[in-house]
Amino acid sequence: MSEKIVKSEAEWRRQLSPEQFAVLRQQATERPFSGQYVKCKASGTYACAACGQALFASTSKYNSFCGWPSFWDVIDAGSVSLHEDNSYGMRRVEVVCSRCDSHLGHVFDDGPRDKTGLRYCINSLALELEEDGA
Repeated sequence: MSEKIVKSEAEWRRQLSPEQFAVLRQQATERPFSGQYVKCKASGTYACAACGQALFASTSKYNSFCGWPSFWDVIDAGSVSLHEDNSYGMRRVEVVCSRCDSHLGHVFDDGPRDKTGLRYCINSLALELEEDGA
């Protein structure tokens, strides 16, 4: 894991688009099937849009038909932190970038059984794809 990144709200607002700020710093969720990476099949590494930390390999991405990019595993267990999220009357597990504490999405236990059994349901706005060979 890289060194922790701490910025003020004003610094994050200057760095991120308003939509990214809402998702990454205020725990918003983009509309289902609206994100740029939902149907993306490009090969590469998905990194945190706020700090650039590598999070998911395209080889762990799959179509879960949930409306958000889904991955069955992270690149490195230390790249994300998991937190209990009981908002909106639901019991979920929030996925946060371990480097900058940005909200990425949630993880569920209904993923591919032949892999980890997990479904990391991640907002496209929280990701930047670094394509292989780019």
